[in-house]
Amino acid sequence: MLGLVATAVLLVAASVVIHGLGTSYWIRYLMHRYAGPDGNFKPHAAAPALTFTALVLLLLHMIEVVLWALAYLLVLPGDHLATFEKATYFSVVTFTTLGYGDITLVDHDWRLLSGIEALIGVVLIGWTTALLFLIVQRSWRGIAHGH
Repeated sequence: MLGLVATAVLLVAASVVIHGLGTSYWIRYLMHRYAGPDGNFKPHAAAPALTFTALVLLLLHMIEVVLWALAYLLVLPGDHLATFEKATYFSVVTFTTLGYGDITLVDHDWRLLSGIEALIGVVLIGWTTALLFLIVQRSWRGIAHGH
């Protein structure tokens, strides 16, 4: 159980750090590249800012999913998720809480890890949604004020 807790804490911390650093750097880039002096996006910059933000955020999520997949490959006993493809597929459906159920963890000690991945997935997807909403909001303000 101690191994599970340590693994979960490390994976959650790494996922939050990846998302935090990625979004922080991306926001700085967006403000430098697309925003006016008032902090709102210029009308001609709204579409590229939203498009590139969505792509960057999806990339961050894929990095996080792969991190969890690699952890499954390293810590799970046996050959349940023996390939990178299976581990990544399982991680994606867990992270997104899609949960097809065609692959489940049978080891009682480690199956809690998938529940923790689902929880952090919900948190990080919420973070992504909030950031996209902020970009849309700043885009509308820029358009409304004619910048």
